[in-house]
This record gives sequence, C-alpha cells and structure tokens, in this order.
Amino acid sequence: MKKTFVTLLALTFTAGNACSAFAAGPAGFARGLNDSSAVSYISEKGKIIPPFAQVLFCAQNPAECRDNNGLSVVALTDEQMLQLKNVNSTVNRTMIGRNDSSSELNGDVWKVNVRSGDCEDFALTKRSRLIAMGWSSRALRIATAYTPSGEGHAVLVVRTDKGDLVLDNRKSSIKNWRDTDLRWDKIQSGTDPYVWYRL
Repeated sequence: MKKTFVTLLALTFTAGNACSAFAAGPAGFARGLNDSSAVSYISEKGKIIPPFAQVLFCAQNPAECRDNNGLSVVALTDEQMLQLKNVNSTVNRTMIGRNDSSSELNGDVWKVNVRSGDCEDFALTKRSRLIAMGWSSRALRIATAYTPSGEGHAVLVVRTDKGDLVLDNRKSSIKNWRDTDLRWDKIQSGTDPYVWYRL
C-alpha cells in the first residue's frame, strides 16, 4: 500500500496539475432539477493519473477518502433531492470563493470544511456533508472539467437513478451532467479515491 501511494505520488507530481480549479462565484438558492433531462451517466474512457493535489489531500485526510461500502447508485427520493439542494445552496452561500495562493504547492491545495476556498474545496465540503448525512461515498465523486472560458474547474457528481447530477459552486441549480456548460476532463472512482478515469 505504501509503495503504491509513493508511486502514485511520484506519477502525479510529474504529470503536473491538470485541473487548476479556479474559484468561481457562489450561487444562490438551489432550484429544481430540470425534469426534461433523460437518465444519463458519465461514461469513463480509461484510467488516468489522479490530480496531484487530490493524492496529497487523501494522504492528509484519510477519513475523507474512505469507502463506506454503500450503493454506487442512489435511488433518489424527494427527501434526498431536498438534501442535495440544501447542501448545494448552503455551501454555495456560506463559503467564500477564493483561489489558492500561487505560493502553495503547484498553486493548488485541496481542503474540506473550510470558510473559503476554490471549486474543489466547495465540492469536497458538499461531499463530506452528504456522507455525514448517511449518503454513500461510492455515489459521490469529484470530477474535473473546463468552463466555457477554459478555466480548470471541479464539481461534485452524484450518481442517482435519475442520472449523474452535478453540484457546482457556480450554479444555483442541480443539473444532469449533460446539461451543464462544462467540458469534462476526468472523474474519481467511486470505490477507490486513488483511481481516476478519463472522460
């Protein structure tokens, strides 16, 4: 295990930081999911080196990267949809969007449950809060992408029987992954935080 971690750490450091994950402005209250979206799931295209900052985050916060052996697909009830909306809107309203300092490692440090941070910090905080409410870690995955302006971005993707839903700190609504304005890059495995897939 230790040798695998060191190997991954070395590989991710040499690969650099693929997702610069800029802070985007927080959104307001969550609105309803677009009902016209058909059920759709993100299709992984093969394993890829995880973001270097994510490997360090898991090394420093092992409890946040632990698999809780839950379901990979959540059967979404009205109550659970309300939980998603509440967590999304609360984190978006209460966290202050702020880019990592360029003096920090690779200009990107992943943090959870902080008062301010950039996009992956929003995503990690939402994931952590949902897990604390009893959600399966396997259905809550961090994904990296690019915004229409080409900025690196990170979001929380929730796998449900209604499709893969995106909780984004730039948006007030929860959308199906196909209905976002993002150009997808990679996504975390549901069962192993050190495994990522190309999209």
